[in-house]
Amino acid sequence: MEQEINTLSAFYESISANIPEGIDKAVGHFNVFKIDEFIAGIRAQKGVMPYNRRNYYKISLINGNNHVEYADKVINIDKCALLFGTPRIPYHYVPQDDNQLGYFCIFTDTYFSSAKNGLVLDELPIYKPGGYPVFKLTIEEYEEIAAIFRKMTKELASDYIYKYDLLRNYLMELIHYGQKLQPASTLQKPHKAADRVTSLFIELLERQFPITTLFQQPELRTASDYADRLSVHVNYLNKALKESTGKTTTDIISQRILQEAKILIRHTNWKISQIAWSLNFEEVAHFSNFFRKHTGLSPNAFREKPDKV
Repeated sequence: MEQEINTLSAFYESISANIPEGIDKAVGHFNVFKIDEFIAGIRAQKGVMPYNRRNYYKISLINGNNHVEYADKVINIDKCALLFGTPRIPYHYVPQDDNQLGYFCIFTDTYFSSAKNGLVLDELPIYKPGGYPVFKLTIEEYEEIAAIFRKMTKELASDYIYKYDLLRNYLMELIHYGQKLQPASTLQKPHKAADRVTSLFIELLERQFPITTLFQQPELRTASDYADRLSVHVNYLNKALKESTGKTTTDIISQRILQEAKILIRHTNWKISQIAWSLNFEEVAHFSNFFRKHTGLSPNAFREKPDKV
């Protein structure tokens, strides 16, 4: 059994649109949509935007009252926001009324990398592991970003032979805009030894996830496992993380496991015992105690009322 992952073909089918030719070609895919038209299409089919992982990237400029769920976090947007979606993390936003405006674009990593500029999407600060790329905006910021989307929409409809190269530049402009909205501390490259070790540890931790099948478990489990892989003593790893984050290695691992647990409980119909095994808990009781300790709820209670945590 696997988690459902929304594909580009499934996305176009969900809005009753023709699947573009060559959607799976090596050159990649890019498209832009107006949110009000998209939502109208979804509602015409009596559907909702699913909370799931996609196999493509998405940047959404939202103007309206929305309930946003990203990974294990929930946030209410009463007006404008910018959301960066990645294939690694499940997400969706649920409109709370019919007054919705804005734009979104979808694209694949192959489209982005076809520029041969040496940039890798998941290595950009906006897609930094463990981040929360949902930003509330002022009306002025919204209008500035909307202008970029309008240029995208106009260019996409043009006959310019190099329009996809130009669209890629607009895409980078959106990404840079989002990165400027992040706190400066998250954009700085690590200089100290402790920061470098922390960066390598977080990257290694994120590589253990997502859990997408019942036959998958994180390869690394304990602080010692991570220290061995990073070729450092576990005491040094713990000291470096404490210096950089204020948390111990075990604390950070536990928080990431908790995040994945919430996603699996909310996002799948797997049994709690299956989720426990997938997260390296030998006994379901140990998993339940772990989950209750950190959330105050049992896994089953959280499944019934995920908005409580």
